Amino acid sequence: QREFTQKKTFTSWINSILAKHTPPYVVSDLYTDIQQGHLLLDLLEVLSGQHLPREKGFNTFQCRSNIENALTFLKSRSLKLVNIHVADIIEGKPSIVLGLIWTIIFHFHIEEVSRTLACTYNQPSLDCSSAVDSSPKASRSAKKSVKIKERWKMSATKALLLWAKEQCSLHGSVSVTDFKSSWRNGLAFLAIIQTLRPGLVDLEKAKARSNKENLKEAFRIAELEMNIPQLLEPEDVDIVNPDEKSIMTYVAQFLQYSKNLPESEEDMQEREAMGWLAAQEKKLAELLVETENETYYQKCKEMMSFMETFNQEKIPFLRVLSSKRGEAELSEGQQQMREEWDKVISQINEWKAKLDQMLPSPLDSIEAWLQEVERLQAKDLPDLQDPFKAMSLFREIIVIFKGLMDCFDSHLDTLQSFKNEDEKNMPLVLPEKLEEMRRRFSNIRSTNSSTFLEYHYGLCSAIANEVKLKLNIWDVKYGAKESVESLLENW
Repeated sequence: QREFTQKKTFTSWINSILAKHTPPYVVSDLYTDIQQGHLLLDLLEVLSGQHLPREKGFNTFQCRSNIENALTFLKSRSLKLVNIHVADIIEGKPSIVLGLIWTIIFHFHIEEVSRTLACTYNQPSLDCSSAVDSSPKASRSAKKSVKIKERWKMSATKALLLWAKEQCSLHGSVSVTDFKSSWRNGLAFLAIIQTLRPGLVDLEKAKARSNKENLKEAFRIAELEMNIPQLLEPEDVDIVNPDEKSIMTYVAQFLQYSKNLPESEEDMQEREAMGWLAAQEKKLAELLVETENETYYQKCKEMMSFMETFNQEKIPFLRVLSSKRGEAELSEGQQQMREEWDKVISQINEWKAKLDQMLPSPLDSIEAWLQEVERLQAKDLPDLQDPFKAMSLFREIIVIFKGLMDCFDSHLDTLQSFKNEDEKNMPLVLPEKLEEMRRRFSNIRSTNSSTFLEYHYGLCSAIANEVKLKLNIWDVKYGAKESVESLLENW
């Protein structure tokens, strides 16, 4: 499934690039078309703007020569081509072809479009890291160049993720933590579209639709309204573990779009946004004082009313509130606006947290349980580089998670049977809050985190056993266990 998705996504991406070639070229079968080498050279010429040497014919020698020219060009840009050989490309080996195309996509598409973000998010990059030395001595150090490249590769991925998180943060309930399951329900794609082009989508309606409907709508709008090629199909994303590389390739197109947006009237929009944020902060403070002695139900009604108005009024400011993070540095006005926005969102979240703590019993304990499970589900996975340590951490998480999930049915039953009225037959809690809690139960059940965690525990266990096996073999072949462990650590 992953190989099939990558082949389809990478082929669509290549075709979107080769549409700019003269004459345009269309890939029909990636594994077959790449074997002659002309496809690779055409692609690299469009991406780099350089003319590359090539053989015009199609016999075995000429195809091999063209592929060698393409690989030599990539190596000249300090790209690591691990286990990628000419013979494998000529044979059209899927894993090798996909690995090569991903290297090209990451370097020429994701890395390039994310480059300026690295400085903004305080990540090392080839442009902003002081570690880069252009002296003749440094140019001779290939090993140093590769290390810088690898460090930047990590920061490019993280910068793209932080950018996506930032676009979605303007729409409170849309959370992005990775390039996998976070995109499954389609809301993240729609949130980014809404930030870049306010008014094209209705996020509230989207929350009531199915995953596939949202994905289909997002891909349709992006292609028709923003000219962003559709690299994915809904069924590629609406699965338990979507392909990370395919989603990154698609999301990077939105970042490219944001960098090309016109910047007219921005100063005026910044001033208007700052005035609106100041008004919201004042309104929120006044509302907290006015509702201090109100019932929980009335406080929630006021909160909902405020949020409805807030979400409606913020739409014209979404573009400017994204603060031009593509630039190496924020201007003073942009930095001030970002701080003001963060302050308002922080106050809203504090208000919501206080209201959750004021829920009538037993809903207060159910809310606390929901938050604990959601916090655990959102937690980053342990680093698999140390399988022994990761096994221990997974074991702890699994025990905690299973302990929490033992209460799932009883909490859900309590929620379903909750009588929402006081002695005067007045509602205790807003119906919307009860519906939200039910929806969160449904999300927890569908996520199936227990199976996911146990899979990773099993993976770590398998890796650990393999390491032990290697140690035993190497102990015989290479000498004492200490030297073998040192060899393994270096490897």
